[in-house]
Amino acid sequence: MSNIVVIGTQWGDEGKGKIVDLLSEKSEIIVRFQGGHNAGHTLVIGSNEYKLSLLPSGIIRKKKISIIGNGVVVDLLHLCKEINELIARDISITSKNLKLSENCFLILPIHKYIDELREGIKNSAEKIGTTGRGIGPAYEDKVGRRGLRIADLKNKVFFEKKMRALYQFYNIWIAGSGFKKRNYKKDLQLIFESYQKVQPYVCNTWLELNKYIKAEKKILFEGAQGTFLDVDHGTYPYVTSSNTISGNATIGSGVGPNLISYVLGITKAYTTRVGNGPFPTEEKGNLGKKLAKVGKEIGTVTGRKRRCGWFDAVLIKKAVIISGVSGLALTKLDVLDGFDEIKICYAYKLNGKQIDFLPLNEDEQKILIPVYKSLPGWQSNTFGIKKFEDLPDKAVAFVKEIEKLVMCSIDIISTGPDRLHTIVLNKFLS
Repeated sequence: MSNIVVIGTQWGDEGKGKIVDLLSEKSEIIVRFQGGHNAGHTLVIGSNEYKLSLLPSGIIRKKKISIIGNGVVVDLLHLCKEINELIARDISITSKNLKLSENCFLILPIHKYIDELREGIKNSAEKIGTTGRGIGPAYEDKVGRRGLRIADLKNKVFFEKKMRALYQFYNIWIAGSGFKKRNYKKDLQLIFESYQKVQPYVCNTWLELNKYIKAEKKILFEGAQGTFLDVDHGTYPYVTSSNTISGNATIGSGVGPNLISYVLGITKAYTTRVGNGPFPTEEKGNLGKKLAKVGKEIGTVTGRKRRCGWFDAVLIKKAVIISGVSGLALTKLDVLDGFDEIKICYAYKLNGKQIDFLPLNEDEQKILIPVYKSLPGWQSNTFGIKKFEDLPDKAVAFVKEIEKLVMCSIDIISTGPDRLHTIVLNKFLS
């Protein structure tokens, strides 16, 4: 196993945390390359459960180096909170095993305030389903060239000047919309205090990473969210504010694309989505409720219930193509154990015509009718199975059908939340 990128191939919540944790056993460096603390990873290790949203999943393992790359937007207050929570649980976090890019853009308190105000004034049909954590406004400032970076905190006078100007920029809209202006001075003090706490971890991470590459260290790049929340390739505008596909692993870390050996796409054996937006295979009745109940489909970060539906091979096929996926990890196979019939969407109908791709137009996405292939359920327990040959024949047939439809091999199968509940089919990953 060499340098690997792990991405989600659906709308996030595919179970990336467990797979990253599994692969980090063989890796030496784990890099988070995009997103913010709106993404959540749940790790189950024995009797312990860890919920991470900003720290790379490898931080739980000893003798691993975790890096928050330049593509991540960072809320320093939240980062301090997450670090303190893990230290309280006897997880060692030092400047040796955690490195924070000084090139990361900051999520400031006003970003969260703006995020909540914007979403709050929309009617239910207009809401994007943002987590309200300020990720979108922070990325806007990055692209608008008015954002503040961790490196700016080296000069307090300069930082205060930029922060004051940014708050003035937003307060024009805030006051004009009838809301209370945000005073930068109190927030400035909070940022300075948080920076002092994380300063030992701050460094030039792209330089560090390339030193590790020269030393032939094994690096794992960890993405947040999923392919169809990608700001360019997802179900826009119901997306996140960054690129979630594999190509961003190099941009968000400062590593050349020629150094990526393998791209692993994580996909559930069914489909889920948090928030609003198109979802062609969503089951709004009892089947969806059953999937949600058995799969414990509650957002790690938001606590919101996830919408549930059948496996959508059309989506996964696109994800495989645009991210150059080398192999897939199929998660939560055991959730389907109790179903008599299992469906796979292999095409859509749009205005009476069958198509095998996701249209880019929002209105067309909302009226897609899924075309299903039905398979018999295996009606037996797969929980915790560790060998492919021990799976029921009908579960094997389900796996093979997915491989055929998405034109990509399934290299890992997860049969439970623990890292031990895993079937690894590709020796490269073992």
